[in-house]
Amino acid sequence: MANREELGIIRGARAGDADCQLALGKLYLYGGAGLPLNLPTALYWLDRAARQQRDEAWRLIGGHIPFDVARQAMPEALRWYQLACAAGIAPAARVLAQLTRQQAAPASPPQPQPQSPPRRPSPVARTSRGDNNLIVGHYAALAQLWQRDHDAFVHQARTRLRLQPHDPDPDLPQCRDRAAQGGDRDAQLALGLWCARMDGSGRRLCHGIAAVNFKQAIRWLTLAGEQGLAAAWFALSRIYLKPEFSQRCVAEAQRYLERAAALGHVGAQLECGMYAWRNRRADEHGDVRAAYWLQKAAAQGCAEAEAALARIVATPPEARWTDSLVLCLTRELLESQPLLAARLELAALFGLRRAEALLLDVKRADHGHCLVIDIRASYGRGKRRLVLLRTARERQALDRIVRRFESIDSGPDGWEGNYRQRLYRLKTWLAAGVAHPLLAA
Repeated sequence: MANREELGIIRGARAGDADCQLALGKLYLYGGAGLPLNLPTALYWLDRAARQQRDEAWRLIGGHIPFDVARQAMPEALRWYQLACAAGIAPAARVLAQLTRQQAAPASPPQPQPQSPPRRPSPVARTSRGDNNLIVGHYAALAQLWQRDHDAFVHQARTRLRLQPHDPDPDLPQCRDRAAQGGDRDAQLALGLWCARMDGSGRRLCHGIAAVNFKQAIRWLTLAGEQGLAAAWFALSRIYLKPEFSQRCVAEAQRYLERAAALGHVGAQLECGMYAWRNRRADEHGDVRAAYWLQKAAAQGCAEAEAALARIVATPPEARWTDSLVLCLTRELLESQPLLAARLELAALFGLRRAEALLLDVKRADHGHCLVIDIRASYGRGKRRLVLLRTARERQALDRIVRRFESIDSGPDGWEGNYRQRLYRLKTWLAAGVAHPLLAA
């Protein structure tokens, strides 16, 4: 049953609107959401649109409707195939080449067949044989390429898809369809976007299929995504967020978005990061996930992700209190107090405050791409914040420090004692003349 949009197209076509006739012909040519695929009916409406100077209509006739169907339904349709052949559409060129060969073949003596009905005169007789030969001479090479080497034609279609992704030539969709059916993931992505009438970012396009077919779009985009194409999963996430899609589901859209982000899609990584940041109150580690995806997008040159990172991850304060303490890390201190020395090195490397350096649970704070500084449970004035690891040197130094705490509990209730005990140990083992003015603050 036709939906509301298709009913409007049908009314406009019956009223004589050329654009509606072209759209209705497309619906019957490809099959819509509520209208079946019907080539004779498609030919009828495309012919009416072509008579009203709609060039796309005769291009579709010559490129998609078999000549046998057109000859039975509308014998005068040959002129549309001639125009399509002159425009370089391969199926129409093959039709005219075959008709020319049949006309040039020597006539065989007629066999009496009284039982058979009289045949209708061939429509080729209405055209000039010289004109047909001239047309076929220009496009015989393309027709032979199609008949001789299908793989070469598919390769040509793939090349055209990459160079001209929005080419309005109706011969291009046929090349794309054949390449998609052959398993080419780029063609499957292009076909899925065409069925959904949108571009790769999810914006609706004014040209393309007459009526959106989300079912076919999801099918082709899923096939392309299963072959590792991140843009296909991102396009699927856009479809599941569209309000006009009857199966709209935010959770399903988020699942496809994360799959696209995992495959390296910059837009998906940016959106995953912003989504995790907006939902950080409901998710304890939402800020950690946001920093992860935004850092991935920023590494690919996304300026918006870099700006979001600057807002989310504040620049750590300079650890002035460690400037002189690092010079006091003697071999005696490293051997007698290795954990304290590791904490001082960590503070100097990542700009930690004194309480943060002494109370931080080093093993739990390490999340691979960042450090989560959170000592609120044992230090009332502490605040949760993130420190990004941006260089390989920082990552190697942190791995070395974490290995020192690997066999012990580095939390505030661990072997090192509470904050007062750790602060006392720091003041005791450092030179009083250097440490006292800095640590007393």
